[in-house]
Amino acid sequence: MKVAKKDVIRLHYTGKIEETGEIFDTTYEDVAKEAGIYSEKGIYGPVSIAVGAGHVIKGLDEALEGLEVGKKHVIKLPPEKAFGKRDPKLIKTFTIGQFRRQGIYPFPGLDVEIETESGKKLKGRVMSVSSGRVRVDFNHPYAGKTVVYEVEILEKIDDPIEKVKALIELRIPRIDFEKVQIEVGENDVKIDFGEQTIDPRTLVLGEILLESDLRFLGYEKIEFKPSVEELLKPPEARIEEEVEEEVKEETKEEAEGTTETVKEETTKEEKIQEQEEKPEESEENKG
Repeated sequence: MKVAKKDVIRLHYTGKIEETGEIFDTTYEDVAKEAGIYSEKGIYGPVSIAVGAGHVIKGLDEALEGLEVGKKHVIKLPPEKAFGKRDPKLIKTFTIGQFRRQGIYPFPGLDVEIETESGKKLKGRVMSVSSGRVRVDFNHPYAGKTVVYEVEILEKIDDPIEKVKALIELRIPRIDFEKVQIEVGENDVKIDFGEQTIDPRTLVLGEILLESDLRFLGYEKIEFKPSVEELLKPPEARIEEEVEEEVKEETKEEAEGTTETVKEETTKEEKIQEQEEKPEESEENKG
């Protein structure tokens, strides 16, 4: 079975720089620890992606198409397919005073973030410091490098519900699936996240990205509960709405209870009237 565009697959991978053998990314926890790139906040294990959706770098995304499921593959990407070619225009020179005014004392190899006049923030690495001048390289650290990915495609996910779950896991990895309800139709998806404990902002971002993924797969109508609009409301507004809803519900229950009481009273009156009318009917029959 071969991988095609829009397939949802689960895979393991390790990315390294061909020239140096440096491992810069991996889904294996033990490999990350051995390479010195392990993060306690990181999530390790097989990852699910939709092929062609841009969940991995472009060159790797394209190279996955046509590969066999259940096998290991080695993919070599030239710089233009990986992190781009080095651009000399992205090497800038600053005065040392510009750094010190921000409380930064630059030295070669220091990672810095510079805010431009337009307010845009650029991340770079200090190349040299001399004669009051600081040269900073704003190219990606792996720009100009050939990248090698070792990939193992574990499975292709066909079940619609499992596809949606896989993408939720990708976009919101710490979600509590026991509280999630998913409905999938031919062209529509409904996802109820229930009462989650994660930061609402995390859920908002996850829903935005997830909607994009699901539209990529071909779904036209996508509904989330709670919706992005609901999650973006201030806590006070949400509390007010909940109180209003509770009051409406209580009022409705009281109204229904009153109606039932009225019905019961009406029934009692009808029975009494029937009892009063019966003797009269009997007298008429005697006559």
